[in-house]
Amino acid sequence: MPENSSSITRSAPRLGRRLLTAAFALPLAVAGLAVAAPAHAAPTAVPSGPTASVSLGDSYISGEAGRWKGNSAGTSGSRNGTDRAWTGSSYDPSRVYGTTAASGCDRSDVAEVLSASTGAQNEINLACSGAVTANVFRAANGGQSYKGEAPQADQLATVARQNNVKLITLSIGGNDLGFADVISTCVQDYLIWYSYCHDSAQSSIDEKMSTAMAGVGKAIDEVRAVMADAGYARTDYRLVLQSYPSPIPRSAEMRYPESGWTRSNTGGCPFWDGDADWARDSLVPQITQALAGVAAAKGAQFLDLSDMLQGREVCSTATRQPTATSGPSATTSEWARFLDGGLNSTQGALQESMHPNYYGQSAVGRCLTLLWARPGGDYSCRNTAGQDASGMYLTAR
Repeated sequence: MPENSSSITRSAPRLGRRLLTAAFALPLAVAGLAVAAPAHAAPTAVPSGPTASVSLGDSYISGEAGRWKGNSAGTSGSRNGTDRAWTGSSYDPSRVYGTTAASGCDRSDVAEVLSASTGAQNEINLACSGAVTANVFRAANGGQSYKGEAPQADQLATVARQNNVKLITLSIGGNDLGFADVISTCVQDYLIWYSYCHDSAQSSIDEKMSTAMAGVGKAIDEVRAVMADAGYARTDYRLVLQSYPSPIPRSAEMRYPESGWTRSNTGGCPFWDGDADWARDSLVPQITQALAGVAAAKGAQFLDLSDMLQGREVCSTATRQPTATSGPSATTSEWARFLDGGLNSTQGALQESMHPNYYGQSAVGRCLTLLWARPGGDYSCRNTAGQDASGMYLTAR
């Protein structure tokens, strides 16, 4: 397994153009070449190594955006205390993402598997930002390497033999649906075309949904096969499939007006009201229901994250940006990263945009902790207004 495969145990038109440049750059994933999976004789018993909790999948579970405590349009330094990569004189993303800052897998030190408390002796993060379902499959069964790493199921095979894996959490399918392309299109339609994106974006999602969900189902099958080959029965471990939260609020809960440039240049949420409502109340629920169906068909536990950022989204009226005199806070700051790359050219990587940040990652980890305490059933993860991650709770689906 590669060394870095596990986690460390609108007013100025020029600014609008920068945001547009950022929007065009959003889709970043490029798959690598397939690597042949090593042949192993199937053991007859579960390994007796240390217990382990493992995460697989894409940026929403790798810990992408864990660098940020809320959002600030500040132009220097720690950006009003939000940038955890600030060293006092410069920026070092590896302080948060470790060796995976270089590859772009961006496994942060607050990734869900690390934030959760499951009692596992080892917490192992194999997820990689930008991954699609084919990056989870075993190489011998059509899997593709990505960002210099073997397919995640092949990495899991090694982990499963060296540890007694008790929990596997999977987040995948969003990149197969072209979620980054949807964001890019909607941003462009707000900044330059003055038209809505949701009609064309909905058609694109609908066209890809069947194939994407088939890929998610196969990813689960691949995980099951790897675990069986390593000597595990299904009852020896738990497999959780999780969905995606909405990083932006519905229009009635937007902190900045639809007209003018504050949504783009200050808030980092350049979306029309109609598109925001579609994303929050149509797109995210549609994807959630599709993933829940796959989980049910494959016998995996389901964790619904669609509402976990409610009131904590980018530009939400219930939150504020930190200032020089009032720093970031888990109770008042946004829990997702705003659209980066145009607000300030020296801020973080564009791929961090629209992901749960430091606070959001901690919150999801808390929900995984709560789920671990319940041996079965499907649940929705929610937050309590005005509270930090300790206020997260589950409701039965």
